[in-house]
Amino acid sequence: MAGTSSPEAVKKLLENMQGDLRSLSLECRKKFPPVKEAAESGIIKVKTIAARNSDILAALKENSSEVVQPFLMGCGTKEPKITQLSLAAIQRLMSHEVVSEAAAGNIINMLWQLMENSLEELKLLQTVLVLLTTNTVVHDEALSKAIVLCFRLHFTKDNITNNTAAATVRQVVTVVFERVVAEDERYKDAIDQPVAVQGNSNRRSVSTLKPCAKDAYMLFQDLCQLVNADAPYWLVGMTEMTRTFGLELLESVLNDFPQVFLQHQEFSFLLKERVCPLVIKLFSPNIKFRQGSSTSSSPAPVEKPYFPICMRLLRVVSVLIKQFYSLLVTECEIFLSLLVKFLDADKPQWLRAVAVESIHRLCVQPQLLRSFCQSYDMKQHSTKVFRDIVNALGSFIQSLFLVPSTGNTSASPNQTGSNASGNTGAAQTNPGVLGMGGGATVLPAFEYRGTWIPILNVTVQGSAKATYLEMLDKVEPPTIPEGYAMSVAFHCLLDLVRGITTMIEGELGEAETVSQTSTETTSLPAQSSEQQDLQSVSDQSEKELVSRAVWEEMVNACWCGLLAALSLLLDASTDEAATENILKAELTMAALCGRLGLVTSRDAFITAICKGSLPPHYALTVLNSTTAALSSKSYSIQGQNVQMISPSSESHQQVVAVGQPLALQPQGTVMLTSKNIQCMRTLLNLAHCHGAVLGTSWQLVLATLQHLVWILGLKPGVGGALKPGRAAEGPSTVLTTAVMTDLPVISNILSRLFESSQYLDDVSLHHLINALCSLSLEAMDMAYGNNKEPSLFAVAKLLETGLVNMHRIEILWRPLTGHLLEVCQHPNSRMREWGAEALTSLIKAGLTFSHDPPLSQNQRLQLLLLNPLKELSNISHPDIRIKQLECVLQILQSQGDSLGPGWPLVLGVMGAIRSDQGESLIRTAFQCLQLVVTDFLPTMPCTCLQIVVEVAGSFGLHNQELNISLTSIGLLWNISDYFFQRGEIIEKELNKEEAVLQKQAEEKGVMLNRPFHPAPPFDCLWLCLYAKLGELCVDPRPAVRKSAGQTLFSTIGAHGTLLQHSTWHTVIWKVLFHLLDRVRESSTTADKEKIESGGGNILIHHSRDTAEKQWAETWVLTLAGVARIFNTRRYLLQPLGDFSQAWDVLLDHIQSAALSKNNEVSLAALKSFQEILQIVSPVRDSEKPETPPAINVSVPVVVGTTTATSLGRSFMRTDSIGERIGRYNGSEPPVITDEIEDLNLWWAAWNSWYRIGSESTRPPITCDKLTFIPSQPFLTALIQIFPALYQHIKTGFSMDDLQKLGVILHGAVSVPISSDASPFILPSYTEAVLTSLQEAVLTALDVLQKAICVGSESMQIMYPAIFDQLLAFVEFSCKPPQYGQLETKHIANAKYNQIQLFAPAEWVALNYVPFAERSLEVVVDLYQKTACHKAVVTEKVLQNIIKTLRIPLSLKYSCPSESTWKLAVSSLLKVLSIGLPVARQHASSGKFDSMWPELANTFEDFLFTKSTPPDNLSIQEFQKNESIDVEVVQLISTEILPYANFIPKDFVGQIMTMLNKGSIHSQSSSFTEAEIDIRMREEFSKVCFETLLQFSFSNKVTTPQEGYISRMALSVLLKRSQDVLHRYIEDERLSGKCPLPRQQVTEIIFVLKAVSTLIDSLKKTQPENVDANTWAQVIALYPTLVECITCSSSEVCSALKEALVPFKDFMHPPAPKVQNGES
Repeated sequence: MAGTSSPEAVKKLLENMQGDLRSLSLECRKKFPPVKEAAESGIIKVKTIAARNSDILAALKENSSEVVQPFLMGCGTKEPKITQLSLAAIQRLMSHEVVSEAAAGNIINMLWQLMENSLEELKLLQTVLVLLTTNTVVHDEALSKAIVLCFRLHFTKDNITNNTAAATVRQVVTVVFERVVAEDERYKDAIDQPVAVQGNSNRRSVSTLKPCAKDAYMLFQDLCQLVNADAPYWLVGMTEMTRTFGLELLESVLNDFPQVFLQHQEFSFLLKERVCPLVIKLFSPNIKFRQGSSTSSSPAPVEKPYFPICMRLLRVVSVLIKQFYSLLVTECEIFLSLLVKFLDADKPQWLRAVAVESIHRLCVQPQLLRSFCQSYDMKQHSTKVFRDIVNALGSFIQSLFLVPSTGNTSASPNQTGSNASGNTGAAQTNPGVLGMGGGATVLPAFEYRGTWIPILNVTVQGSAKATYLEMLDKVEPPTIPEGYAMSVAFHCLLDLVRGITTMIEGELGEAETVSQTSTETTSLPAQSSEQQDLQSVSDQSEKELVSRAVWEEMVNACWCGLLAALSLLLDASTDEAATENILKAELTMAALCGRLGLVTSRDAFITAICKGSLPPHYALTVLNSTTAALSSKSYSIQGQNVQMISPSSESHQQVVAVGQPLALQPQGTVMLTSKNIQCMRTLLNLAHCHGAVLGTSWQLVLATLQHLVWILGLKPGVGGALKPGRAAEGPSTVLTTAVMTDLPVISNILSRLFESSQYLDDVSLHHLINALCSLSLEAMDMAYGNNKEPSLFAVAKLLETGLVNMHRIEILWRPLTGHLLEVCQHPNSRMREWGAEALTSLIKAGLTFSHDPPLSQNQRLQLLLLNPLKELSNISHPDIRIKQLECVLQILQSQGDSLGPGWPLVLGVMGAIRSDQGESLIRTAFQCLQLVVTDFLPTMPCTCLQIVVEVAGSFGLHNQELNISLTSIGLLWNISDYFFQRGEIIEKELNKEEAVLQKQAEEKGVMLNRPFHPAPPFDCLWLCLYAKLGELCVDPRPAVRKSAGQTLFSTIGAHGTLLQHSTWHTVIWKVLFHLLDRVRESSTTADKEKIESGGGNILIHHSRDTAEKQWAETWVLTLAGVARIFNTRRYLLQPLGDFSQAWDVLLDHIQSAALSKNNEVSLAALKSFQEILQIVSPVRDSEKPETPPAINVSVPVVVGTTTATSLGRSFMRTDSIGERIGRYNGSEPPVITDEIEDLNLWWAAWNSWYRIGSESTRPPITCDKLTFIPSQPFLTALIQIFPALYQHIKTGFSMDDLQKLGVILHGAVSVPISSDASPFILPSYTEAVLTSLQEAVLTALDVLQKAICVGSESMQIMYPAIFDQLLAFVEFSCKPPQYGQLETKHIANAKYNQIQLFAPAEWVALNYVPFAERSLEVVVDLYQKTACHKAVVTEKVLQNIIKTLRIPLSLKYSCPSESTWKLAVSSLLKVLSIGLPVARQHASSGKFDSMWPELANTFEDFLFTKSTPPDNLSIQEFQKNESIDVEVVQLISTEILPYANFIPKDFVGQIMTMLNKGSIHSQSSSFTEAEIDIRMREEFSKVCFETLLQFSFSNKVTTPQEGYISRMALSVLLKRSQDVLHRYIEDERLSGKCPLPRQQVTEIIFVLKAVSTLIDSLKKTQPENVDANTWAQVIALYPTLVECITCSSSEVCSALKEALVPFKDFMHPPAPKVQNGES
């Protein structure tokens, strides 16, 4: 408007008008002068108006009739050029709105005339349009005339005019109604009183309407009249009208201006009274028509439906329902019912298509559908319209499959739509086969039982874009492409579902948020607003109840039909996108039903998806039962027959997987198509997104998933996630590459599905868990009795669910673990394995999860979590136990520090392993225990330590794996170490615990029951440990016993000091002695069978190859251990009351061990004996040598006692030097009883020793191969004990005891050695060494002798006994002792044939020579010290010595060893040098009388021995030996003969005879070999001779008898020499040339030498001692000597020379005879 009223525009208008008028005047100048004049006056008029008025336009409008007049006249000329010019000018005026109402009327009349003359029709239409649109001056009659004018032009012959007119009519009708809207807008503020509408008697009673509205009303009413073929009221002058055009106009008005009808009652009235009846009337032919019904049956021919009208009617109906549903509830019900009927199979194809399109238009308006439901379905006695629509769609879809379409049934699906040329449907979907890369890809389609229906791309989802409802230009029914109706119906369903669900879910969401906020506001404490709040809440809930009822009704009404249709389509679908859409619809419906709590419908949809996921006819009971229940519900709803169509068997889907069905007896394989996989994904989606509303249908969902997972061969992996299994596992599973890429996705979704369970509320979660459990139970039933692969789906998913719901694990723990424990007991190994896997993973996860409050503060939860682990111990399957233990191990590694109260459970699990459960189990359990002991002892409560000890002990007793037993003993050692280091802390904690328990026990009135009860709890812990080790010490396996034994004694040794004093009593009697008894018993009864090998291929040393030998080792260890404890802990044990009893028991054990017939044991027993004897008795002051005993007395007793007590107490439980000092060092006065007690202990020990010694050294009575003879080391040890023992008992050691000792020593030395041990004990023959036993024996005697030496007089009477003992040993050198009747091989015999040493005899006697010789040396030493002792003198010790020495001396060369007689000689000489003076001293007493003859005989036997020297004796050796003889003679000459007057005469005589014999050796006339040999001892003879002579002549002869003896001896000597010489000469002469025998020559030489010696001696002697007679005899030899000169032997000659030379001394001139002293 502003554009046209601006000054420039006005100026232009004026110029144009003037221009137009000029042009007109020019044109009409010739033909139409009046027009020309009018035009000219018009110019002036215009100028005038422009000049006079300021508002030019208003002025123009006022005068418009005059201004327009020239142009109207121009039109009146009917001259085309003029008419056109005029119309253009009029239009210009109109467009500037300078036309008044009157002018407008004139213009319209003029136009009417032109129209009637058919002039400028298009220009006319244009002018009318400009007139009506620019302003509202035209109305009422004028307006109707203008409209009629347009209508009439519409029906001309000219096509262009027709169409333009139609468009103009449409625009004009719109303009009329737009005016109403504008008018309403203008007046909306003025509230007009509605006038009551009088009944419909006067149809034209529109007085209440405003002008524009009135026009519109009249126009609309007449349109209805015209369509109904009645005369119009207002549009006067209409000549003709088509229904199609009328319906289009009606539709556009209704569609574009609904508010007019809704706001004005008059218009609403028209709708009800006019439009609806009209529509219903026009529909009748369509309703009655049946396709293919014969005409004859009906009386009157039925009018055939006419497409254009029918289609337009449907459009009108769509608009009515959409816009005016609220006004026309009843009418709409009729319309909707009609629509539904039009879908029937017997209606023409095109009709069904448009009906479906119309229904589609409704389906995209959920709010509308909702009102249908509220208005019809929810009212009683009303048609269930909403239900019918849905069911009709379902039936329609079904009918398309069942009946071949009556439209164009094409020859084959590929050519679909090719015959419908120019068809929009065909144009939209590219029909036929699309060639793609050589492979034919088929059009998306539905296919069912041979019916193939393509899916066309008809519309965008959510908008109902119709194809046939828009074909307003078509008169004939169009050909509908195949599949069009189906596609639209399909979209209807989808949009319906989408709309309903979106709407309801949106409202539900709003309702929930509102209710949440309202409840929040309610809870606010504001008092004032409370009332109103409550009010609003109640309103709210009422509203919600109403809404919920509507929602439920909607769902209930539609779900059956939807499900039937969708299931059928799902089955028939061959297109992935279509399938996806169908599934999505089913899914959203299922979710909606779930949200609304409609269980049946929810389960039905879910079942449909489940069935779609599985292969056809798959036997799955859960689903089948559900469908049975559903199908029994009637689906024929109000005559709409909806059948549940069962899935078709022949599938045209691509098979993507082949697998085994999950059944007890799988029959062959089943195939999964890609559609199945798609359904499966939908199912997963459903469960994932809508798990909270699934409730009991989890069963369905999970059962289906389980079967699919099985067919696809997915196997559970870590954490329960399913992964594609290896091909090997399911040989019949074949997967295409397509599905292979899908599998990870599916498995991922599966996992995510269970992960999302964490967002479910508790109830839904329980539904899920229950469903999984029941699935699992089924799988378990199926897996019974066969070892096929079971389905592990449920178990794996239980695990996953548990893992993601850790934050609220308590609410599901019991059902979850309870079920898994059942699974763990299943006979099928795979099943159990997974049960255990799941259970242990859950436990581990539960413990590592950071709960709130943390586990450390929530012990109940921790025990709850650990409990199933303990329950697993009741299952005997080893694989389960392995899992259980691995779990324990991992728990320890991750959670060990924080187990706290869970420790007993965990330890119990380890301890529950039994020996028969296989190595690997035990090994794993043991690993756990090791971890506990190494890392976790400090973190566990001290009360659990005892359990640890028990468990470790039990592993020691397991006999499966030796190493474990041994290591467990090591663990016990570590544990004991731990106790030791943390002693104080543990003790405090245990005492605290004990106090609590004690209190509880007292409250209950029961005794506190605990092992070793009276002892304090910490000591009990130790005692448990000791007891366990004690049990292990008698284990059947030697290695275990050994290790346990060592550990037991080490722990007691190292940590025993922590025990309270009283506890030691228990340790000694209950632990140690008990153990000794058991070991002794086992050892004595052990098997002597040889054990071949020690398990596997371990070779056993011969010293351990019988059980007996192995037990021997144990016995040894145990005894040694106990002894060591007695030794080291004596100061602790002695104050215990029954120490002496314990001592006796210990000695008894030592004795029985020492006397056992096993060398090892017996020897060890002695070692232990030694150990306990080396106990250093606490030194008392009185015993300290440097302190005089009086010192104690000086301390006042009172002081003594007080210090004693105070000190004693303070050190009660410490193992310190302080304690010992406190107890023993003089702070208490010496108690004598203690001393005596000590002595008693030692005497007990001596008695034991004596028993052992006498038993073991007593020779056996019978001698067979098996005779047990004690070994050398044993005997050595035995004897070595004596010195130590003796130190303690010397004060009371009597002769009797000495006798006993002697017997034992003698016995011990006599024991032979076994031949196989001898090489180690016997020295080689070349060296003379003592064996250690012999050393020990001598040491023992030495100790004794030393003790006697410093001892009292009374002790010295023991000397002789010691001498006796030693001398007995000396005899061994020549007479080895016998050991019973045992045959021994003597070394002497073996001297030269050492090789056969061990062949013949079992036993070898020792080489006693060194021993005897050493003993002899001892005797000599001792005698040197003790010769003058009274006892030695009285007991004739010297005589005994001589007597003993006589044996070797007389044997001389026959002695086993040459050294013996040499030593004997030297010893004799030493002894005599000391003893003879003593003997002379005591000559008068007669104590030595018997000694002299013995001595003489000894000399005799030695000097003139009967044994021959060995052949190999060298000259040097001989000379050495001779010098020994010489020494003896010298002794006689120095020690005996000078004191002859003190010596018995007989003895002297014997000596003389002997010397004589030595010097001559010629008493017998026969010469033996021996004598010849002896005669070689020239030096000796010489000495004898000299001694004899010296003895004869040097002394003054005291008695004549003595002189006689010597003289006689000389004369005999000389006489004999004479004889020898004579005989020699004789023989020499007789023998001629032959040499004489050697011995004779030797003899003669000797005699010659003797003669020369004699002469020498005589010369040396004082002359007065030599008898004259003797000289005479000497000289008389001379002639005989001379005679010998002739002898031939040179040796004799030289000897002869020597003999002759001395005679020169006799050759002096004969003296003058003197008589009577004169010369």
